[in-house]
Amino acid sequence: MTDTAPTEADLQARLAQLDALRAAIGRAVVGQADVVEQLLVALLAGGHVLLEGVPGLGKTLLVRTLGQALDMGFRRVQFTPDLMPSDLLGTELLEEDHGTGKRHFRFQEGPVFTQLLLADELNRTPPKTQAALLEAMAEHTVSHAGVTRALPRPFFVLATQNPIEQAGTYPLPEAQLDRFLLHVALGYPDADEEQAILARTTGTAEAEVPRVMGADAVLALQALVRQVHVSEDLLAWITALVRATRPGEGAPEIVREYVRWGAGPRAGQSLVLAAKARALLQGRLAATREDVAALLAPVLRHRLVLSFAAEAAQIDADAVIAGLLRALPAPAR
Repeated sequence: MTDTAPTEADLQARLAQLDALRAAIGRAVVGQADVVEQLLVALLAGGHVLLEGVPGLGKTLLVRTLGQALDMGFRRVQFTPDLMPSDLLGTELLEEDHGTGKRHFRFQEGPVFTQLLLADELNRTPPKTQAALLEAMAEHTVSHAGVTRALPRPFFVLATQNPIEQAGTYPLPEAQLDRFLLHVALGYPDADEEQAILARTTGTAEAEVPRVMGADAVLALQALVRQVHVSEDLLAWITALVRATRPGEGAPEIVREYVRWGAGPRAGQSLVLAAKARALLQGRLAATREDVAALLAPVLRHRLVLSFAAEAAQIDADAVIAGLLRALPAPAR
């Protein structure tokens, strides 16, 4: 995709692909419309996602279904306390040429050499292995034995973690959390959705998920996202929101009281790209304040370090972000 403005026919064709992708995911996943939208936002924006929810909410099913609908390489890694960096990145094998008898080393690629990586229960592996994923997420490369190897494009990491079972886990450091474009929180389904889940998952029929989009289409959509317009007023609001998360003079009261460390500039970049991607998902080539407001919590909730006062008052990041929106309302249309 070039930097020239897309024609109406190009745009409609891309939007039809996105509609087909949503429909394909809906064949296996009941409800979770907001979560699916946020996953697609991250995919189009070229970022990674941290999925958090209690067991049984379908986190792994959701990612597997996305992998089935995308005609791209897909790998799943179950992160455990004994997982080593080489189990993820790959290792060198000593091989012998049976013709000449000479021995040589050959690099055996690990599961990270894929396009869609499901990092299941990422917080169950030690920091050494977590850090091995950091270069891949940040640079889309893997360095081993002095050689830097590029990962396939697009490269999309979907990591899961359980918020209630913390025994034997290794919380992700802030530097790695900041590499996730979105932190998506899964909640319980409503009554109708839960009944539909029971009916769908206890019968004999299995949902067939068609492959509707390949890597080239995803890359074209990612290029198109960059062309979505963001007004100067919207950019100024995004800048003000991110800067207001940092405690200090001029910060809203809820931030000064409950936040130890605020979000860095990467949060603003993530919010702009996510708003652009959401606008495209909804068939628009211009982002709006509704796009920013809808994605503010997923972009910021993992980038705020709360104080002990917040823990004592049972104030979480989402409550702080809601207060931030009240203190800094959207600009007038």
